[in-house]
Amino acid sequence: MKHHMNAAEAFATLNVGEGIPYPSDTSHICAHCGTYALHTWGIVQGVVMWGQKFRPVSEPMMHLAACSACSQETVFANGKLALPADITAPAPSSDLPQDLMADFEEARKIHMQSPRGAAALLRLVVQKLCPILGSEKKDINGAIGELVEKGVITGALQQALDSVRVIGNEAVHPGELDLKDDSITVHSLFMLINFIVQKAITEPKEIDAIYQSLPAGKLAGIAARDKQKP
Repeated sequence: MKHHMNAAEAFATLNVGEGIPYPSDTSHICAHCGTYALHTWGIVQGVVMWGQKFRPVSEPMMHLAACSACSQETVFANGKLALPADITAPAPSSDLPQDLMADFEEARKIHMQSPRGAAALLRLVVQKLCPILGSEKKDINGAIGELVEKGVITGALQQALDSVRVIGNEAVHPGELDLKDDSITVHSLFMLINFIVQKAITEPKEIDAIYQSLPAGKLAGIAARDKQKP
């Protein structure tokens, strides 16, 4: 089976003194989209924007790895990831609605540098998620209460939603919680949102798929049985 190099292995093969100092078309996990995809390597030449200043490229040269999945480029310097900044926050659930992905990913990128900003974005994710779960109220607190009243969410799900709501709100309007340097608390918010999606979207979808795979006659019998209930 062909072995695909990751970034560290790729840099271990570099030989700056011989022509093109990078392995071409290697596959590894993209730092932007998280996809295991084919990457095309290149050299950063001339000057680059680093922080707020233009700086000349010095040896060892900086390298680019362009992802074939998302078309974004990762920058490596001295064999280490330079841009984007290393992301340690949990990746979003694959069942997180697409309209919410951008906010979640932006929160992941800034959660170490700005925990407050990340918490506020995750609160926004919850606010957008409530209508998807069946709430008609625009106020996030009222929306969660409505979902509880309808029986859509109970127990742990309600606590998870309210935790993200309260902590995210404190990030926007500082009160009893100080999230200035609290990346650990914000890290838990990512996990809570993935928990919400798992329980409210993923598991019901999986159960429905199993149920719909039952023989048509059995499904008809179940429907007839349920019609007889008072």
